[in-house]
Amino acid sequence: MTAALHPIGEPLLVTAGRESGQAARRTVRERAAKVLADAEALDDVELMAAEAIANAVLHGSGLIRVAVRGGDRRVRVEVRDGGPTPREEGAHHRLDHGRGLAVIDALAAEWGLEQSPDETNLWFTVEAPAP
Repeated sequence: MTAALHPIGEPLLVTAGRESGQAARRTVRERAAKVLADAEALDDVELMAAEAIANAVLHGSGLIRVAVRGGDRRVRVEVRDGGPTPREEGAHHRLDHGRGLAVIDALAAEWGLEQSPDETNLWFTVEAPAP
């Protein structure tokens, strides 16, 4: 049975600005460091947080909320927004987009994407390497 994960700090509120996303990514790493001591695992957390926040900025709406939970050598990061934005008619879809979920899939112990018209929740977990 997996131990309960507890909030590490209050949820972060992120706007679509670049500086806000960078600050959130660093804060997620700092909070994860309270549970994970491995530098490589922390690099992974920071990279996945950056990808998840970028997805929320590009594809979501409303304020972005980032929560970090941890315990028992595990960290879970959740990035929520106000749901998908309708694609502009005739908008050009760039071929270099869409790698964020592939990065998260490759690095996370577990991850998921829950979406409704009113909310998108992209979450992932990272586990500390065995001692």
